Amino acid sequence: MSAHLKLTASDGHRLDAYLAEPQTPASAAIVVVQEIFGVNGHIRSVADDYASQGFAAVAPALFDRVETGVELGYTSSDASRGMQMASKIGFEKALLDLSAAIDHAARMPGIKKVSVVGFCFGGTLTWLAATRLHPAAAVCYYGGQIARFAQEQPRCPVLMHFGSKDAHIPSSEIEKIRAAHPELPVFLYDAGHGFNCDQRKDYEPHSAALARERSLEFLRTSLTP
Repeated sequence: MSAHLKLTASDGHRLDAYLAEPQTPASAAIVVVQEIFGVNGHIRSVADDYASQGFAAVAPALFDRVETGVELGYTSSDASRGMQMASKIGFEKALLDLSAAIDHAARMPGIKKVSVVGFCFGGTLTWLAATRLHPAAAVCYYGGQIARFAQEQPRCPVLMHFGSKDAHIPSSEIEKIRAAHPELPVFLYDAGHGFNCDQRKDYEPHSAALARERSLEFLRTSLTP
């Protein structure tokens, strides 16, 4: 079952969010954090998939601070537009909206724990949520600026996924993360950037399936009441 929500951030900003719920009541929720392409069909499908696995899933529309209803495709022009919007919003304001989504999920009936799962732009935000907010767990997919914030300390369990062929994230940055946090599971796949998305040229189904399996196991362990 899916629906659309209105969230309110601590600075008064109102934003949309996509909600996917399982058929039976959930005890844990996942906030799904968008790429630079908005809450598009792919991000909704990720939320729907987590709902099919028994989690409530909320995907906040972070680009609402610039323009509402943004759903971009995977062309170079759309990527440029998405990067411009992400840059204009910045991490600090995006975290306000992410915090509003976490708080909303935590207030949903029956929910005891809330995790964050993010991709690309959302992968970096998920790391910052783990270090600055209070989710119960965090899963970061190919966050391009995590290394920039590698010295921050997570407040919850964190799992990371990267592609060894990622043209946007040098291996030196992944090693910087590993050096700063040798205790964290950081998985490397024989794939490029965006390998989880079946709408992107770098989609790699084996890597996507393995990362999904690892993420679900991690989340079920971390979010067990």
